[in-house]
Formats: sequence, structure tokens, C-alpha cells
Amino acid sequence: MALTIGTNRRRTRWTPLSPLRRLLAGAGIALLTACGTPLGPTVPVTPRAQAFLDTLSQRTFSFFWERTDPATGLTPDRWPTPSFSSIAAVGFALTAYPVGVERGYISRAAARDRVLTTLRFFWHAPQGAAASGMTGYNGFFYHFLNADGSRFQTVELSTVDTALLLAGALFCQQYFDGPDAGEAEVRALADSLYRRVDWQWASVRPPGIAMGWTPEQGFHGWDWKGYNEAMIVYVLAMGSPTHPVPPTAWNVWTADYKWGTFYGETHLGFAPLFGHQYSHVWLDLKGIQDGPMRSHGSDYFENSRRATISQRAYAIDNPAGWADYGRNIWGLTASDGPLDGTVTIDGRPRLFFTYSARGATFNDVRDDGTLAPTAAAGSIAFAPEIAIPAVVAMRERYGDDLFGQYGFLDAFNPTLKVSAPLHHGRIDPALGWFDTDYLGIDEGPIIAMLENYRTGLVWSRMRKSPYVIRGLRQAGFTGGWLAAAPATP
Repeated sequence: MALTIGTNRRRTRWTPLSPLRRLLAGAGIALLTACGTPLGPTVPVTPRAQAFLDTLSQRTFSFFWERTDPATGLTPDRWPTPSFSSIAAVGFALTAYPVGVERGYISRAAARDRVLTTLRFFWHAPQGAAASGMTGYNGFFYHFLNADGSRFQTVELSTVDTALLLAGALFCQQYFDGPDAGEAEVRALADSLYRRVDWQWASVRPPGIAMGWTPEQGFHGWDWKGYNEAMIVYVLAMGSPTHPVPPTAWNVWTADYKWGTFYGETHLGFAPLFGHQYSHVWLDLKGIQDGPMRSHGSDYFENSRRATISQRAYAIDNPAGWADYGRNIWGLTASDGPLDGTVTIDGRPRLFFTYSARGATFNDVRDDGTLAPTAAAGSIAFAPEIAIPAVVAMRERYGDDLFGQYGFLDAFNPTLKVSAPLHHGRIDPALGWFDTDYLGIDEGPIIAMLENYRTGLVWSRMRKSPYVIRGLRQAGFTGGWLAAAPATP
């Protein structure tokens, strides 16, 4: 059942999942989880690659453990550039702490205490409609926070970033299941934070959920719809026992789905790979299906796998002729970039971007030669046979320019080797442009999805959450592990 990593050039043609394959996928999840073995396709990993994955996990964990403020639990958006805190990064930090326990990086008590600090801070932080001095409103939180936890400048109250924060809290609720008072408090605080969120208030155009709100201008004019990173918003909103949105909200979310074929892979489209990863960090979507996936004979796990494979095929083809793209150097997602402007390289004008949602799929290509290691590393659970060789190759080819104190720096661009007016990062004349920052929202999928691939830790615990179970069932998901899950009130 093993594949040889790094040698499989086959592009999978799209075929519906057979009933037998769906049955095996659903049964296999529970079996593999019980055995503590990888949940993705099994691939042989050399001792050298295994040692690197261990290092990658530990260094990435250290970003969250060492850079998060131990007095508040607030995690910086980026480091070492001074920055505000990102509530999504806090959600990833909460997810990383139990991984650290299971890997032996920290004690269970230390992780519990850090989680308690974080959840206590968010529970007691001021909530209100005032334009300043608040951390959130109606249970939601502002996208970015100052060091004291107050709103950063005039950023929006973010529904998706709140959902990512809550997902980390609900994972900790399931992980810290011991009888001592501290673990009981973790469970109670996570429950209280989740129950406080008024999803109905954010459903200003029912049954959709608005992207954000500000005290100055009210709700944004857009709801979350179509396929992107916000699937977990609707799952948590429909699973709420206090302020749920109705099941018809899922119809709003799926109404704008776009299907197509890109480099031989037919899948639901969203160009940056983070959209195929974020919700999957906490939601085990392998072998369960909603209406759209049933009608296409697929599931969201398979969809993310195909999106990953097609991006790698795009890099191999390399239609724009970017430097170093190939079978093991690939990965487009939202990330830092070198500059906003055009630089002439080898007689050819090249347009570059700073931070941008880079990606490539059948209806959208945004590519300036900037690659992000999190794109491949965050897909290890979906396609280990191509993602593991990619992260190993990046480490070996670019060395300490790309891999440092906290694992992979956010991004690099092998094409940009000439002097240019950089907005960020540095240029190595031999290897190209390299970021000098680590980003919390890109570090998070690396450690979480690597652990999901290895042991299924996050998925297995979240499959026990009554809120996740209820939300998925409200959305019409059936089959697989969900069929055996207990009924929820």
C-alpha cells in the first residue's frame, strides 16, 4: 500500500469515489486513528526525512510557545518584525500546545496552564460596541489586537478569525479531559467562549454570515459564500446551542461553488492552498459528504488532495518560467512577498507583490514566483507522497536562508536575485529573495497538519465535539465517522 516518495509523476484523472472506496475511507479513519498511524496515504519516509519532520514540528511549535505572551496568551501575527497579535494565530497556538505535549516538548501541566491563561484572558477581556478599548463584541473578536488585548487601530470584528480562535479552544476542550480543576476550567471556559458568540447577530442578511463588522461602518457588505477558508464559520454557527443559524445557511455557503479541471484534476476551486487547509485543521472531512460532494462523488479531503496535486503539476509545467519551480519546489498560498512593482530580470519585466493571496487553479492564477513552504507543509495530510519530498527539498536546497529558529520562514522567491527596492526580506544573489519573518497563520497549518498526518490528533479529538457533530449534520453531512458519532441535543 506504500508509494515511493518523490518518483510518482502520475496525474490522477478525476473519477467519482466508488461506494467501496467511500466505505473503506470511512472505516479506515477510525481504524487508523485507533492504531495511531497516519490518516493520509501511507508513504515510506526515509530516516533522514523523518528526522527533518521531527525538527520541523519542534521548531514550529517553539514559535508558538516562545513568542506567545505568557501573561495573556496573545500570539504575534509575525516575528521578528514587531507586530500586533492575530486572533487566528492564537487559535493555531491553542492547537499547537497539545501537539507539544504529545511530542514531549512540554509537560501536560505547562500546556494546560498556558491554555488557561489564554482562555481566561479572552473570557474576561472587554466586549462592547465602543470603537476603542474593546477586544470584541457579541462574542466575536477583532482580527488584530494590541499587546493589552484592545482593538488594533480600526480593524474589523472578524467572523472567520473568531472561528479559528474558537476551533483552537474547542480542540483544547476535547484534549484536556482530565479530572483536575485546571483541565475542568479549560473545558468550561472553552464552552463559555463558544456559547457567547451571537452568530444570529452576524447574520445580517439571513441566513448568510457577514465577513466582518466595525463600530464606525457596521457590517461589511459581503457574506461568506463559495469555497474558501471559512467553512468552519458555518459549521460552528450551525452547531451553536445558543445562537445558531439555520441549516439553510449551508445553502448560502455552497451556492457559489465553482467546479473545474486544472492540470488533470477536477475539484472545487479556490486558488490559494490555505483555503483548502484552514478548516481542515480541525474538521475531519475524509469519507463524509454533504450534498455538493455527494453529487460529485467526492469529499472535501479528496478535494484538497486534488487541489494540492494540481498546484504541483502547475509548478512542474511552470508556464511563466519562474526560477526553480518543479516537482519538489512548489506551493502558492497567501504569504509575504518582496515588493509591489516591476523588476526587469534577464531582459524580461517581472511583476512582484508584497503580501498577497497567491494561487493557481482553473479560474484564477496569481503567481509572481513567490513560494510559501506552508503551502506544501500544510498539505502533508492530503498528499504526503508529494508534500514530504517538497519540504525536504526546500530545506536542503535553500538551507539556513529559508529554515531557521522557528522552522520555515514565511516565503521565498528564487527568481528575484537582482538588487531591487524591497519592501521586506533580503536577497541572496545566488538563491533569490527570502523573507525574514515567521507568520503565525502560516506556521499553524504546518504543525497541525503534520500531526494530523502522523497521528490524527486534532481530528480524533474534534470528532468528539458535540458542536462539530451537530454543525456537520445540520449542513447535511453523512457517512464515515459521522454515521457512528453520538446524537447531539
